[in-house]
Amino acid sequence: MSAVLSARVALVTGASSGIGWETARLLAELGATVIVHARTAEEGEGAVERLVKLGASRDQLHMFAADFARLAEVAELAETVARAFPKLDLLVNNAAVMAPERCTLTEDGVEISFQVNFLAAHRLAKLLQAPLTAAGSARIVNVSSSLHRTASMNWADPNRVKKYSRVAAYAQSQLALSMAAGDMAPEDSGITSVSVNPGLCDTALLPLYGRVGAPAAEGAAAVVRLCLPEIRLANGEYYDGGDIAPSAATVHEARSQRRLGKLADSLATKA
Repeated sequence: MSAVLSARVALVTGASSGIGWETARLLAELGATVIVHARTAEEGEGAVERLVKLGASRDQLHMFAADFARLAEVAELAETVARAFPKLDLLVNNAAVMAPERCTLTEDGVEISFQVNFLAAHRLAKLLQAPLTAAGSARIVNVSSSLHRTASMNWADPNRVKKYSRVAAYAQSQLALSMAAGDMAPEDSGITSVSVNPGLCDTALLPLYGRVGAPAAEGAAAVVRLCLPEIRLANGEYYDGGDIAPSAATVHEARSQRRLGKLADSLATKA
């Protein structure tokens, strides 16, 4: 086992299955202490058991549960992690859900895919600023999608209640996540934050694409590559296949980024 990440602590959200679980596995193999996040304790414990069976040391795995459809649980997760780990080197925002057939609002009043896929990640990054900054050269890797390039932000109705499409809602959540990457790394914080397309993989989200996907481990490898200290990253950029890739124009529009930040803060405040 390589020890390239042996001195680092990584939080992987949505790590109970798919790309998230494979990312946790690869990070553990590289020696990192991995915080395994899952929606429920049962799912998280199952994920940890599978990692241990494949050779991960139980001592390097820490499981925390939080349902991202509840912003209060996102805040509780951040508080628990910050208390247990004063320094956090890596945050992999991977947790995601497929937008349902019908517009579904969470208890916080936000369309569920927008909340789980973007808003929760945005809040988590903000609430973990202290341990991320304390690490000195932390990285945030946001697992996005090429579908973000087909999306547009519905500023007047971000929940898309008036005209809902599950594909449009999901794509908007990925656009927002990619747009927010730079905002997750304040100037002089030492944090670098990027978004990445892991490729079309055989995960729970595959039915949204309607095609055959590659093994989740391939997507995870693309994510983990951006976690390696020898790989230089440009803050706020969108990566695909290990390189900076063309993104939706909105991703780099400063005005739109500021507008999104205000929207996210407003939605979180209302919760």
